Amino acid sequence: MASVSAKIIFSTAAAVATATGGNTTTTRSSFLPVFRRGPATPLPLKLSRRRRHHVRHITNVFKTVESPAAPPTLDPVRQVQKPTILVSEKLGEAGLEVLREFGEVECSYDLSQEDLCKKISLCDALIVRSGTKVTRAVFEAAKGRLKVVGRAGVGIDNVDLQAATEFGCLVVNAPTANTIAAAEHGIALLAAMARNVAQADASMKAGEQKPWTPPLKSLTHEQMHFWMAYQHMPMWAVVHGSEVARRAKGLGMHVIAHDPYAPADRARAAGVDLVSFDQAISTADFISLHMPLTPTTKKIFNDETFAKVKKGVRIINVARGGVIDEDALVRALDSGAVAQAALDVFTEEPPPKDSKLVQHENVTVTPHLGASTKEAQEGVAIEIAEAVVGALRGELSATAVNAPMVPPEVISELSPYVVLAEKLGRLAVQLVAGGSGIKSVKVVYKTARDPDDLDTRLLRAMVTKGIIEPISSSFINLVNADFTAKQKGLRISEERVSIDLSPENQSNQSSVDVSLEGNLILCRQVDQPGMIGRVGNILGECNVNVSFMSVGRTVKRTRAIMAIGVDEEPGKDTLKKIGEEGVRQIKQSALRLHGCPEWEQFHTGG
Repeated sequence: MASVSAKIIFSTAAAVATATGGNTTTTRSSFLPVFRRGPATPLPLKLSRRRRHHVRHITNVFKTVESPAAPPTLDPVRQVQKPTILVSEKLGEAGLEVLREFGEVECSYDLSQEDLCKKISLCDALIVRSGTKVTRAVFEAAKGRLKVVGRAGVGIDNVDLQAATEFGCLVVNAPTANTIAAAEHGIALLAAMARNVAQADASMKAGEQKPWTPPLKSLTHEQMHFWMAYQHMPMWAVVHGSEVARRAKGLGMHVIAHDPYAPADRARAAGVDLVSFDQAISTADFISLHMPLTPTTKKIFNDETFAKVKKGVRIINVARGGVIDEDALVRALDSGAVAQAALDVFTEEPPPKDSKLVQHENVTVTPHLGASTKEAQEGVAIEIAEAVVGALRGELSATAVNAPMVPPEVISELSPYVVLAEKLGRLAVQLVAGGSGIKSVKVVYKTARDPDDLDTRLLRAMVTKGIIEPISSSFINLVNADFTAKQKGLRISEERVSIDLSPENQSNQSSVDVSLEGNLILCRQVDQPGMIGRVGNILGECNVNVSFMSVGRTVKRTRAIMAIGVDEEPGKDTLKKIGEEGVRQIKQSALRLHGCPEWEQFHTGG
């Protein structure tokens, strides 16, 4: 089968123009379990078809949708009885109350792997802390029922994310509830280290009073604080880093950051300057780490890194143990490359009593106290409970670990387009010849905004889900869509461009208003009198009821596009009759977001 590619274009600039003038038609997606009314926001998409190289582009569809305040993007739990939520480690009572209002809660602590595997097949959600290992065996034992795993805390080292993703199970954590506590602790360590508070305290208790050599470090003026959030960071890293940066700026520090994935507008909002990794470590006087422990970040600060830092740098880590090579840090401290370190986390916790790093005179340490406040612990329980309940309702959590991590403000901005993105993916795969033969998809976002400020991760994921689900026999959702696409060899690329979509700047395009619901027929036809009547008569004679019909063209009496919504799925004979009436090409699509849609296409002319 020939390789086929598809292209989907989002044009958000035109949506703004359309919304401010004239009347628009809105539709409501009745299949959504949670869909609150909001302002109507039309999103035009422009699609075109080329024959060369077997490329098929959907053509000239406009869609107006009603904006949901918080669009559900995961399949909700559908059952007569309340969902069952297993809590395998102690959770605050406030969080348990949130869970009990929604489902049946079972608290079973200190479960062995065998016992957990036995219980999990009867559970829709699992909440753990750091003591429960959620392995591949657990997901296999769940037999597809487990919809969400909630980690009451930040680190997800004890959850097999790869297995969770493959089985379509969402993993969420509670990253923001302890953000303030962790940020405060980071700043406390920063100041204590710079002023040798711990050493001075120990000296005075030993009966000594003496000035320190070299002089203590000031935090103001030219001193620079380095905030790092590396690669696919969790929401905790973003928020925690922002809180530390805000407090550092309050101390008069100049804050710089390295994050290859941070949108420019978010960095500006945090009041930091984005720089390269090498520039950051070579110019910073203070380095504060904010990142998860992953194969990529493990021992990212090692001998090679310390060789590049500004001599006399001071390092603070209240993020994750293991991101620093502790032996390399000891060598850097001994050589003077690193003047001091303040650490709340370690590779092994608790660290060995004879640890050279812990015993080093230029190191200030605390036993993982970052989130150890009453307020933080209560907040974690409530946050994870709300995230799990939201996931069971089918809503996308801003704290999702193995799905697009999208801040609430971005979800709100993209909400008019989320459901549409999935429908466009479905429409693309149904209208492209061969369907399952698609090998590449290019998603183009056209906007009047700065393209670098456009966060498209959620839209990309929904397009991918829409493309994969009709051609896959496996269960597909937002969590495992990208994984399944890679397994099938489907390449998905993105392009962001800034354009002017005013009518005088458009050429060789036609548009039709389309409701992306139910059965849809797209016709390429000769633009001549009587075409609408002929097609309508054929559908009427075949007892096919028309819900809407829209025609678009660029130059009169040349070519046109007709979009027809029908209540019943027309048969092949009906479509062939239409093809005999000056229609050059017919494509039929069944846009059903639940279940695998059927699709058919007919080529009736050149």
